Amino acid sequence: MTASEDEPTVRIKRPIDDWNGVIIEPGQVRDVQVAIGESYSGVDVLIPVQVRRAVEDGPVIFVTAALHGDEINGTGAIRSLIMDDNLRLKRGALVLAPVLNILGFDRHSRYLPDRRDLNRSFPGSRNGSLASRMARRIFDEIVARCDYGIDLHTAAIRRTNFPNVRVDWKNPEARMLAEAFGSELIVAGKGPVGAFRRSACSAGCATIILEAGETSKVEPSIVSWELRGIRNVLVKLGMLSGQQVPSSRKLVIDKTRWVRADRGGFLQFHASPGDVVKKGQLLATNTGLLGQQRNQVFAPFDAVVIGTTTLPAVSPGEPICHLGYLVEDAQTVREQLAEDEMYGTVADHLATNLLIDRPNDTGG
Repeated sequence: MTASEDEPTVRIKRPIDDWNGVIIEPGQVRDVQVAIGESYSGVDVLIPVQVRRAVEDGPVIFVTAALHGDEINGTGAIRSLIMDDNLRLKRGALVLAPVLNILGFDRHSRYLPDRRDLNRSFPGSRNGSLASRMARRIFDEIVARCDYGIDLHTAAIRRTNFPNVRVDWKNPEARMLAEAFGSELIVAGKGPVGAFRRSACSAGCATIILEAGETSKVEPSIVSWELRGIRNVLVKLGMLSGQQVPSSRKLVIDKTRWVRADRGGFLQFHASPGDVVKKGQLLATNTGLLGQQRNQVFAPFDAVVIGTTTLPAVSPGEPICHLGYLVEDAQTVREQLAEDEMYGTVADHLATNLLIDRPNDTGG
């Protein structure tokens, strides 16, 4: 039986003012340590958390990162919030955890030392595996105190993602967060069984995730995107003063597909994350090391490029492009997205990670 099956997803709401004896009064900012286990030497494994309380009561929201230990773009964004002396809440409380998977983070690894994926272990068990016990502690100490959550991720190793919010579109509160965040790309779905945000939503703590950028990096354009979205949500909840910064439009994607290599070789990319492509458009050319053409890869449908591999050397079956199905006219969508300056900035930045040759024709 897996950790996610071992105990039901329940949430007994815990107070925001008492963190195991550390009292946080209204108007205070305090750093606390959440014990999630012990090391091989018997030393406590601690997650550093900052809690910010406004004088006035209101919503409580967590912002977390590095649930996969090498996904640290979000860590950079949360550190920016922590070090922002001008971040003053009007009401409610903000729980900031730059690194959830501290054991993976210390080893520059996605996984825990036992090779389990912490993000497939929620809500966890008090008596299960290392991953399951850690998940339960995170659930009890952070999720149980909050009304909402934002969890920041990147693509997996050797891949990159254009910023996209992932959300259970049928959950009204989570949908509100996703729309407020201000990301043009929204991928609808509950998430895998055992995932952090799925378990949090099931327990009544509406949670979304952002997938953006690469592992093992803090990318400035991604951090700016994350900070804009977090502040948008806080303004929407009445926790910060100011106005939301809207996106040029929202694309809700409920179906995605990885386009994979049919043959081994070295890729010449013709599209990059954030691009809108038409059916039949050339995505990549696959050649041998001496340049002889092996085959070309075309878009099987009108789509937005959610992510790509960053490793141009591929073998048969390896992923090249992650595409989100478009149900609207591709050219219209392309023109509307071009109106958003930040969208263009991030798209240009992500394109620098790939060698892009954009053909004049649409291929196929």
